[in-house]
Amino acid sequence: MRQLAIVATLRSGTEEQARRLLESGPPFDPRERGFERHTVFLGANQVVFVFEGKEVEWRLDDLVDDQYAWVFQAALEAWRPLIEGEPRIARLAYTWPKDAHRPKTAEH
Repeated sequence: MRQLAIVATLRSGTEEQARRLLESGPPFDPRERGFERHTVFLGANQVVFVFEGKEVEWRLDDLVDDQYAWVFQAALEAWRPLIEGEPRIARLAYTWPKDAHRPKTAEH
């Protein structure tokens, strides 16, 4: 399973607005879009959207480019005023599974 994160810096004072946007869950059906897991981390000045699954980058590209995914496009617009600068992509660089004998780096 592959993982991909979208990291965005929040404008000062927007953490509570971001929390409210996240309360209703994702503006798409993760299973229908082919994701195996979707997680969001929220901090005082940052939000991190983590997507997991096979061909995760392609699936995320398809979602973002789908002009007919009206609810998702509206959600992107709702986030726009809360985000400072451009969101960035982060790829897995290290993971430690409990059952491993030694740490592993990300597979490419």
